[in-house]
Amino acid sequence: MAVVVSLRELVDELKIITDEHHVFLNKATRKTVTLTDEDISAVESGDDTAERQDWEQEVLWSDDYLELPSKFDIHEYKIMERFCLDFPDERISDELLDKIRGGSGAFRRFKDAVRMVEFKDWRAEDIKSIQSPTLIINGDADVVRPEHAMEMFRLLPNAKLAILPGGHGA
Repeated sequence: MAVVVSLRELVDELKIITDEHHVFLNKATRKTVTLTDEDISAVESGDDTAERQDWEQEVLWSDDYLELPSKFDIHEYKIMERFCLDFPDERISDELLDKIRGGSGAFRRFKDAVRMVEFKDWRAEDIKSIQSPTLIINGDADVVRPEHAMEMFRLLPNAKLAILPGGHGA
């Protein structure tokens, strides 16, 4: 069963933790509890000298608490790659994979490519009806392919086109 939590509280809690901290979510109260590595080791070893409290044992040993993933458990690249591999259209799947495999800036390129996949085209008649002078600027390695920029240019009656070297944001 899904547990509904306040995203703001959860994010605030996760922002302040360090590598030595573990955050647990109480499924009933929807509140978070933080334990350190030292706390967990002491409870697991039965260290009574550390004056472990009952609630710390409950957090670790009951089914009422769910340990939340740390920043080391969440692998953004793998999430993006899984999305790409599961995409039903093989051509788009390959394009998305190309975006994330290009080294630095993978997340930005991926986000831009997904935005383009979800973009709903405008009808040619609507584009042709634009009478204002228009400058279309595009990069030769941009998310919007130069062929698409050229197509837009041809549809706009008062347009100029500039295709510059580089990609989005370059």
